[in-house]
Amino acid sequence: MFALAGAVALLGAAPALAQDTKVIAVSIPAATHGWTGGVVYHAEAAAKEVKAAFPNIDVIVNTSPSAVAQVGVLEDLVATRKPDALVILPFTSEELTGPVQSVKEAGTFITVVDRGLTDETIQDLYVAGDNIAVGSTTAQFLLEELGKGDVVVLRGIPTVIDDERIQGFQDALEGSDIKILDIQYANWNRDDAFKVMQDFLAKYPKIDAVWANDDDMLLGVLEATQQAGRTDIKFALGANGMKEIIEKVMEGDEITPISTPYPPSMIKTAIYLTAANLNGQAPVRGKVILDAPRITKENAQEFYFPDSPF
Repeated sequence: MFALAGAVALLGAAPALAQDTKVIAVSIPAATHGWTGGVVYHAEAAAKEVKAAFPNIDVIVNTSPSAVAQVGVLEDLVATRKPDALVILPFTSEELTGPVQSVKEAGTFITVVDRGLTDETIQDLYVAGDNIAVGSTTAQFLLEELGKGDVVVLRGIPTVIDDERIQGFQDALEGSDIKILDIQYANWNRDDAFKVMQDFLAKYPKIDAVWANDDDMLLGVLEATQQAGRTDIKFALGANGMKEIIEKVMEGDEITPISTPYPPSMIKTAIYLTAANLNGQAPVRGKVILDAPRITKENAQEFYFPDSPF
């Protein structure tokens, strides 16, 4: 939050003087699910806001449905319009590292968001959320409110992001009286999570809490639980701050009283900071890791974006 506030201040610190137009290319995945839909929404909003603050900076947003398509976008950027800066949320770290390096070698400032490259030296700036905190914050709530019991966990896809969330959750519960009965992949997908939760419900006659480490999956969990009519589950929690889940938190929902943010708006933070660097207001380098505080009924409004698809 401090970084974002500083970037906004820097963007407004100097008048928009007539000078050569600079280009920030933004390359992000297409809106294939809720979270990436939010990324697209916030990227497009940031493009308009930066242009309004600095007419000499163009922000061009490109979306890609696959890693292969994203590689093609980068190749076109280098060949046709060498951008002054690239803000990229890679579809996959491995496949995009080489192409981003080629953009870097053309003299472009590189900002990477969320999924880091396999070669971190390519990154001038890295902006991401705290995935370990996403897991540990959720586990701490269960320790405080549940104390002891049996939980099941749904994880996303095999990625560093998912591994870190699970690590944070497991480490926080280590040595406690809360037992993890089962952990299964549900691919950050509502339908897959529905099926996994059905299996959990059939397999375990008593479940005290469920953690789906993404809100898309949580919706599937809640649907399966409601259809089964199970009353033993005290808490069903997710992560990422989807607006439908934030609404539940604001309403004081007993089953889903908290969430943890991994905001798609981090793309906006990255674009702001990159624009500040391009405009000569700050030598921005290094890593910006956004915190993952507990979202409760009292502070949920701060994390609620009703116009966003996520």
